[in-house]
Amino acid sequence: MSEAKHDALAHTARLIESSGLELVRFAWCDTHGMLRGKTLTAKAAVNALRSGVGMVSTLMLKDTSDRTAFKVFEAGMADELPGFEFASNLLLMANPESFHVLPWAEKTGWVQCQPVFQNGTPVPFDTRRQLQHALGLLAQQGLGMVCGLEVEFHIYRLKDPTHGHDLDPYTAAWPGPSPEVSLIHPGYNLLSEHCFDMSEEPLRIVQHTAQALGLPLLSLEIELGPSQVEAVFDATDALTAADNMVLFRSAVKQALRRAGYHATFMCRPPFAHIMSSGWHLHQSLVALDTGRNAFMRDAPAPHTQATEARHTLSDLGTHYLAGLLQHARGMTVMCTPTANGFGRFRPNALAPQSIVWGRDNRGAMLRVVGQAGDGATRIENRLGEPAANPYLYMASQIHAGLSGMRQQLMPPAATEAPYAELADDSSTRIPNTLGDALAALQADTAMGQGFGADFVRYYSRIKAAEQARMDAAEDQLEFQRREYFGRI
Repeated sequence: MSEAKHDALAHTARLIESSGLELVRFAWCDTHGMLRGKTLTAKAAVNALRSGVGMVSTLMLKDTSDRTAFKVFEAGMADELPGFEFASNLLLMANPESFHVLPWAEKTGWVQCQPVFQNGTPVPFDTRRQLQHALGLLAQQGLGMVCGLEVEFHIYRLKDPTHGHDLDPYTAAWPGPSPEVSLIHPGYNLLSEHCFDMSEEPLRIVQHTAQALGLPLLSLEIELGPSQVEAVFDATDALTAADNMVLFRSAVKQALRRAGYHATFMCRPPFAHIMSSGWHLHQSLVALDTGRNAFMRDAPAPHTQATEARHTLSDLGTHYLAGLLQHARGMTVMCTPTANGFGRFRPNALAPQSIVWGRDNRGAMLRVVGQAGDGATRIENRLGEPAANPYLYMASQIHAGLSGMRQQLMPPAATEAPYAELADDSSTRIPNTLGDALAALQADTAMGQGFGADFVRYYSRIKAAEQARMDAAEDQLEFQRREYFGRI
């Protein structure tokens, strides 16, 4: 342990001891972007900051229903996934800088962790470590990543917060039934002040929770769909943005549930008249030595038209954009990882359907925002769903962009009709199903090299189990209610 890490842990221990806390949650982000962990008494937590917290390794092998996707008690598991055989233990090691006092839970602290094997070796399947690895590759080029988040989601009022259908022991199942809900606003009245006023109570809970945790919330907005809202966050470095996304989703779900509301980051809630939710990831690269936006160019490249990337983006940004386009199919499952999310890719729905880019074009998969001389020049990826694991989402962008930079790829001209360019060639289409997206991931060399072949096999195995269960479901809508609506 470095001296700086030792000092940081000691500082966090003093905070726990001086804050009058009774409990501390040691939380870890799983493969699906959901927080899990253990809750310790304050005294035990101080010791665990240095020694770690034991965690059963099968938590890293779960699909979205919480079923273990690997046969850990069968021969050969030690060769297939060393360190996971027989449901052995891992250790959760705390990141002391992540410590928070939770604003909704009495005398409770929270600290984010990452898993290691018992000999201290990092677990390569930890998704946060995957983003750290990708950022390390960027740093070798003298670059860092900056991300801003636009997150659409749904908030519903629980019909019976205490004795609802999802809490009835006679209806318990694996997964259990979804909660019964009503709307907080009727929808189809975008940015309506009246709908905001109807929704103010739950939105105030979202606001106060996010701000109490120090998250850089900028705005809360009424989206088009019934009960649909959006939260917009200021740009930060990529790792902080990913950490913030994980904490935000978990925090608002918990704080709202206590007040009788249900927040879901499921892309398409299981009702007839809804609008799909997206997670639009704004991204740029910056020079680590100067902080300058590496996507910005001072003036349009000579003899270029507005539809050419080099009219707006630097040469580096142009190559990065081309890499995102070339590897769009391979990275789709990292941006939209649930079987439910693929229903969003429909024409004229402010969601992408084909692999194109545009200048300030919200129908394109990649929207280039800014102009020459604009320090806020960036690329907005509109491929993601709000349930995505942020570490994998952002890492996939880096691996695709670096591939474009290494090969000095050039993108085609910007689209002006993003829904009219659906050629028969499947390479221009976003995958239609989770299974198609997994096949594209497995065939993509940049994703394989960036994440590692072992991680791609591991991740594919877990997500394939989800797709197989959906394919086998007699009622696929009920499958999605139970798999996603109450849990994500």
